[in-house]
Amino acid sequence: MRQAPKIDALPEGLTVGDAPGVLNLGFSGDLNSATVARLWAPALQLARGREGGSLRLELSQAGYIDGAGLALLVKLRAEAEARGANVELVGLSESHAHLLDLAGDAERGAAQKPKDRRGLKALVAGGVGHVVADMVGVVSFVGECSLVVWESLRHPERVRWKDVLLASMAVGVESMPILLLVGFLMGLIMSFQSVITLQRFGGEIFVPNMLGLVMFREMGPLTTAILLAARSGSAFAAEIGTMRVNEELDAMTTMGISPVRFLVGPRILASLAMVPFMTLFFNFASLVGGALVMLSIGFPLVTFTSRVFANVTANDLIGAFVKIIVFSLLVSGVSCLRGLHTGGGASAVGRSTTSAVVSGLILITLADGLFAVLFYYLKI
Repeated sequence: MRQAPKIDALPEGLTVGDAPGVLNLGFSGDLNSATVARLWAPALQLARGREGGSLRLELSQAGYIDGAGLALLVKLRAEAEARGANVELVGLSESHAHLLDLAGDAERGAAQKPKDRRGLKALVAGGVGHVVADMVGVVSFVGECSLVVWESLRHPERVRWKDVLLASMAVGVESMPILLLVGFLMGLIMSFQSVITLQRFGGEIFVPNMLGLVMFREMGPLTTAILLAARSGSAFAAEIGTMRVNEELDAMTTMGISPVRFLVGPRILASLAMVPFMTLFFNFASLVGGALVMLSIGFPLVTFTSRVFANVTANDLIGAFVKIIVFSLLVSGVSCLRGLHTGGGASAVGRSTTSAVVSGLILITLADGLFAVLFYYLKI
């Protein structure tokens, strides 16, 4: 067994007693960041010189021990155990001993954690499994939100209508400028591009037919839902995510208040109430853009409006409203879900907001494809 190495001058707060088979390191005073800085190197040098035998850490004279002091004790114990020496701690309080055990377990677990050497097939399978599980969770939460909406309609006295009104203002009224601008520009651009192409065949008169059918049946609900996800869905995720980070949701749960009914319900009701009007305003703005193009090439306004409304049927309007109701439920539901699942850390809210928008766009695309197939078989 090798003896402890000689150190010319021990720092204040560290004493050494080297009995046969036992190295006794005594600590006195506070073990904080200031004192540990001068004790670290000499204590480790003494512990590394111990081959076998026992290392005794005497802490009965130690005062306050902070994280730096616990780190020193963990390091001394790890160095001694690596050289086959037994470690004994004397005079350590129960609270500090518990923290020391937790820190040591964490360090050993990190050192023993096997490296992830999965192949490409396993990685792809794991990623697909994660995506499928996430989609199942989203669908389950959207179903729960549907039940909340149903219960709100059955018992309207339980709904916080003031919150619904405030959310409706944020979802619908405040989004009107960008909604009308996008609708006007889309109608203008689509009509202009269609006129350029159809002029070769003398078919400019069919531009109103195309614009009305495309906007009312497809582009109106789809673009409104995308704007809802980008503007209101991200706000839902950020608001609820911030409450999660600030532990406000935990406080609500402790008081027996359901975050889904208290926070998610009003936002979903507001979305369901406002998106049909938003779609109508979007379609109107797109028709204004199309009418401007038709007027510029010499067609009267009455011709444009008559051909639009002669080509758009009641089934197109009903199908568009069904689409946008489903889209709004999916977008608002998944946005609130991402907010509820916000983790800790400074970037957690940003990640939840990004995930809410991306998930909303994916769900909108999938639902729109399913509606296309369904309407085809239903002859709508």
